[in-house]
Amino acid sequence: MKCDMDRLGKGRIAVIGDFCLDVYWHADMTKSELSRETPHFPLPVVKERLSPGGAGNVVANLLALAPKKVYAVGVFGDDWRGLALKDLLKKSGADVSSVVTDRARVTNTYIKPLRKGYADNVVYEDPRLDFTNYCALSAATERRILAHLDRVAAKVDVLCVCDQMPFGCITPAVRERVAALGKAGLSVIVDSRDRIGLYTDVTVKPNEIEASRVFKGRIAPTAFERLAVELERRTHRPAIVTAGERGCYVSQGGAVEHVPAVEVSGEIDFCGAGDTFLSAVACATAAGFPLVEAASIACAASSVTIKKLRTTGTASRAEIARALGMR
Repeated sequence: MKCDMDRLGKGRIAVIGDFCLDVYWHADMTKSELSRETPHFPLPVVKERLSPGGAGNVVANLLALAPKKVYAVGVFGDDWRGLALKDLLKKSGADVSSVVTDRARVTNTYIKPLRKGYADNVVYEDPRLDFTNYCALSAATERRILAHLDRVAAKVDVLCVCDQMPFGCITPAVRERVAALGKAGLSVIVDSRDRIGLYTDVTVKPNEIEASRVFKGRIAPTAFERLAVELERRTHRPAIVTAGERGCYVSQGGAVEHVPAVEVSGEIDFCGAGDTFLSAVACATAAGFPLVEAASIACAASSVTIKKLRTTGTASRAEIARALGMR
């Protein structure tokens, strides 16, 4: 595939949804000593690493492609995690003026302890420690999010929606506003773990499992083309079904085109690949690429980040170009 990667710098994109902070604790078990108080060996953390996750990872991937502008719209808690996440996004170049701080919320955070022993090349990840919310947004915070969404939507070429948390930023009212923006002509691309079937008038981007759930199992996850067509029929907009090593399937006007994945070898880590795909397809769409070409760029971007282990990595324009076989 031949394309001008510099065109990716032309668009303006907003990301609304569930922002997370990823915290990596690197523990050197050779320094651990049995506790005198309890029969446990503690984790001696020798390094702490922070990076944006969830919608924050989408923003980070967008910024790696250097479009004209990236806006972040979401809700953070009034805690150190929220301050750290906001600082990371701001220093990376995102506009965070539409981030709402709510003292009644916690900042979504995934803490990932990584332990190693004498063999430096052997690293084990312990069970995550998760901070998340278990109640709906307040009406006041929801109103603020809706106001920010309207303000930002008037400035961008593409709106990305990251709907992941059971009690996250994308409430029914926010989802209704997103659909209205799509119906009014804004290009909207949605990634949702459990609620893809609730969206209309937007381009949805589920994986094959998420797409099959929309139809309550009546369409098998392996029926990629049918899933894409039926999603387009439901949403009244082009639909994309991602399928891992198979690439993705794009349905437009009832016709489906298969976009193959870029072949990779060796150890891979799929964590965050969907975020990379969403960011790349949005950036390419904002830059004026046709959707199938945008999907091809997104597949190449994902092939880059799945090779970056134990981190929520990003893909640059140069890395994507190499993955596409360009010089």
